[in-house]
Amino acid sequence: MVSSSGRMPVERVGFVALIFAAVLYLSGGSGGTGGYASARQLDEVQLSLSGTNGAPFPGHILVTGGAGFIGSHATLRLLEDGYAVTIVDNYSRGNRGAIETLRKLAPRHKLRVVDGDLGVTKDLERAFGKHKVDAVIHFAAIAYVGESVSQPLAYYRNVTVNTVGLLEAMKRHDVRKLVYSSTCATYGNPDVLPITEKTPTVPINPYGKSKLYSEDAIRDYAVANKGKFILILVRAISMTLCFLTLCFLTDFDAAILRYFNVFGSDPRGRLGEFPRPELRAMGRISGACFDAALGNIPELVVMGTDFPTRDGTCVRDYVHVTDLVDAHLAVLGHVANPPVLYNVGTGKGVTVREFVNACKRVTGVDVNVREQRESRPGDYAEVFADVSKIRDELGWEARFTDLETSLGHAWAWRHAHKDGY
Repeated sequence: MVSSSGRMPVERVGFVALIFAAVLYLSGGSGGTGGYASARQLDEVQLSLSGTNGAPFPGHILVTGGAGFIGSHATLRLLEDGYAVTIVDNYSRGNRGAIETLRKLAPRHKLRVVDGDLGVTKDLERAFGKHKVDAVIHFAAIAYVGESVSQPLAYYRNVTVNTVGLLEAMKRHDVRKLVYSSTCATYGNPDVLPITEKTPTVPINPYGKSKLYSEDAIRDYAVANKGKFILILVRAISMTLCFLTLCFLTDFDAAILRYFNVFGSDPRGRLGEFPRPELRAMGRISGACFDAALGNIPELVVMGTDFPTRDGTCVRDYVHVTDLVDAHLAVLGHVANPPVLYNVGTGKGVTVREFVNACKRVTGVDVNVREQRESRPGDYAEVFADVSKIRDELGWEARFTDLETSLGHAWAWRHAHKDGY
C-alpha cells in the first residue's frame, strides 16, 4: 500500500528495509565472511548415503571439531575416500574458512555442517538426528597446556563433560563406534622413554587430566555396553535346511589415539593451520615460528631452557597432520571393546631449539628469538613415542618424518594465506 502522495509511509519503508537486510544476511550478503549463511545451508543438506560411480559406500561419519586444524584435514580425507561426513563445530577454536574450503572440495551431497556446541543437547540432536551415523571421530576440544593451568574448569567442562554428553547422544541414536582424539599429555613426565601404551599415565596439567578422564568415561561406557551372544536361525541353500549359529553382537566399540605434537599441512596446499590472533600466544611452536617470519609478532619466545635435555629445551615428537589422519583411517575399521589404544607419533624426539632452527631454514627468515629460562606452567621435559604397536597391528607408520619437508608443507600454505582462509 502507498500513501495518497504515491510514497510509501515511513513505517513501511523501515519494515521493508529490515526484511531486505535480513535476506541479505541470511544469503551471505552481510559484508562479513558469509560463514554463517554457508553453515545454515550446509546444516540443511540432504546427505547421499550411497557410493558414487559404482563404488561401495563406506559409511557416514560424524566429525566433531571439523573446522579445526586436525578435524578439517581428517574430513577432507574421509570425503576423498567416499564417506559422507557431518561436522559439528562451534568455531570457538576452528576456522569457518576451512569449512568453506571443504564445501568447495566436497562431492555433491556428501558434506553437512552443523553450527553447534557439544555442550548443548539440542545441537547434538541436530547433528545426529537427520541421518543415521555409522561412527563418530571426536576431535573437538580446547587444547592448550598453559591455558588449562589458568582455566582448569573450562577444560574439565569442554573436554570431559562434553565427551560424556557425546556418549549420551550416541546412546540415544544407537551409534556404536567411536574414535577418540586423545593426547600424550596423559603420560605427564615419564621415567622411561620412549613412551609405550603401557607407560603409566600421570598427567601434570588439567589438559592431560581432562583427556584421561574422558578416556576413562569411554572405557567405562564400553564395559557397560560390551555386547552379547545371540542365536540366529540361518537358512541354507536348501529351502528346507535350517541351522542355528551363535553370533556376538557388539553394543559399543572404540579406539583411543594418543597424539604427540601435530604440525604440517595438506601437502597439496588445500588446507592448513591458521591460529587466530587472540590465540597466538598459546599456539603451536610452528605457528609461532611462521608468525615471527611473517612479521606478525616481533619475536619468537622459547619458553623453558633448563630442562634436563640435550640442549636445555623440551623434546617433542612432531607428527605430520597427514600421517595422523592416516592413523584415524587405519583404526576406524578396528575399533573394539574394550577400546584399543595406540600412540601416534614418529618415534623420534626433536628439541624446541632444533625445531626453531629448522623453521628458520625453511622460511629463509632469521627470526628474532628470545629464550626465557622459565617454562610454561604445566609443561613436561621430554616425550616421544614408541609406535611399534600401531605399526605391528595396523600397518601404520609415519611417512613424513623429515622435519624440514613437513615444515615446508606448512610454510607453503601459510605463506600463501598470510591472512588466513
